[in-house]
Amino acid sequence: MTEETKTTTTTTAATGAAVTEPTAEEKKAVRRNKRKTVVSGAVYVQAGFNNTIVSFADADGKVISWATSGSCGFKGSKKATPYAAQMAAEAAAEKAKAYGFERGDVYVKGVGHGREQALRGLIAQGITILKIVDTTPVPHNGCRQPRTRRV
Repeated sequence: MTEETKTTTTTTAATGAAVTEPTAEEKKAVRRNKRKTVVSGAVYVQAGFNNTIVSFADADGKVISWATSGSCGFKGSKKATPYAAQMAAEAAAEKAKAYGFERGDVYVKGVGHGREQALRGLIAQGITILKIVDTTPVPHNGCRQPRTRRV
């Protein structure tokens, strides 16, 4: 038996089955996949009245990094401020840069105060914005109006 193929065989008392455990050298040989490089993709900014969510996705739509105003340490009504949205955008961009993210299309949704400030945060981190698309849902006819009040 060579040095590379040594394994430890043990038997369990309850079942009597033999279990093979790899040696320390074999455990070291297992390597994780290299982190993939994403140069371009899409940036999604959801700006609500209570929070701002910024997420970076690759070309397939898989999210590679994200951040919210709440995850940046803001609580309560401070999460809805433009400054909190900028901090969230910068934090998400910093995580995305670890993947090599450089440029992308920005899709903005919502009517919160952090819409434009989040874009400024992306520019501050050096992300090149190729296009800006507003995907805010607009009602075509809206909700049913309340009945007229009779006094």
